Amino acid sequence: MRRIGFLVFPGCSLLDFTGPLTAFDVANRLHAATSGQPAYRIDVLSEGGSLVQSAPGLVMQTQGLDDPAFDTLVISGGNGPREDAFSSRLIAFVQEAAQHSRRMTSVCSGAFALAAAGLLDGRRATTHWRMAALLQRRYPRVQVQSDHIFIHDGPVWTSAGISSGIDLALALIEDDLGVEVSRAVARELVVYHRRPGGQSQFSALLELDPASSRIARALSYAREHLHEALDVDRLADVAHLSRRQFDRAFVAETGQTPAKAIEKLRAEAARPRVEAGDESLEQVARAVGFADPERMRRAFIRVFGQPPQSVRRSGRGGHARLVA
Repeated sequence: MRRIGFLVFPGCSLLDFTGPLTAFDVANRLHAATSGQPAYRIDVLSEGGSLVQSAPGLVMQTQGLDDPAFDTLVISGGNGPREDAFSSRLIAFVQEAAQHSRRMTSVCSGAFALAAAGLLDGRRATTHWRMAALLQRRYPRVQVQSDHIFIHDGPVWTSAGISSGIDLALALIEDDLGVEVSRAVARELVVYHRRPGGQSQFSALLELDPASSRIARALSYAREHLHEALDVDRLADVAHLSRRQFDRAFVAETGQTPAKAIEKLRAEAARPRVEAGDESLEQVARAVGFADPERMRRAFIRVFGQPPQSVRRSGRGGHARLVA
């Protein structure tokens, strides 16, 4: 059973907390119906470990900051995180939890707590669109991307404003229990499994949406090792399939070849770095696994319809932001 911790603050946004909490609760009931036991143990935490009043006035009973070992720690948003109202004890707890937990996540302004603990340094992250600029000013080492509903960067997941915590929870549940359970939870909640909009839910990894856990595992592995050589035999080994079985299953489940899928993943990983403009195109190409800038250029034209130079110019000029 995976232990999920929700860290809340006085004045927390209630939906930041109850939205993902409800998603995990529904996943528990669905999992228990088929396996006989829930998938998650849920703990609600606060620094004081007593009653905490949310922004709308609802009072919640919480536990103290004792055991820092979780499968996943979810830091909810509200006025406290936005105003950096953190004690040294709370930041130390978050840092310790990061050492003992598989995933560290935030909803809305909860990203400020992750940033204060140093967990977002050098990582891509998002928060509520209204607070993205503030997060970037306070923590310049964070690569803030405000036009995403959620971002997964290594063991750290961040989500945008308020209701996006549900999108985040659905992605975490899919990561744990598979796409069918995640879809079933979305149906129970009467929400989109893939929310419409031009944000990170349409990343190449999620767009491919394989039905089997084996192909999904191979794609997740590929995304984490984009800078390395990723031949089909290596991905087949990750999926525990023969090369022939893997090729057939991959095309059947994603509608494209492994090579095309890897190209999409690499182009997607390269785009924010190209937009940022801090690295040369050659450095970006090498960092995400393209053999040279020309191959990256051709991939960008196929995937985005424009070369990296045009993407970089657009990034410097700014984009319209989509509100989560």
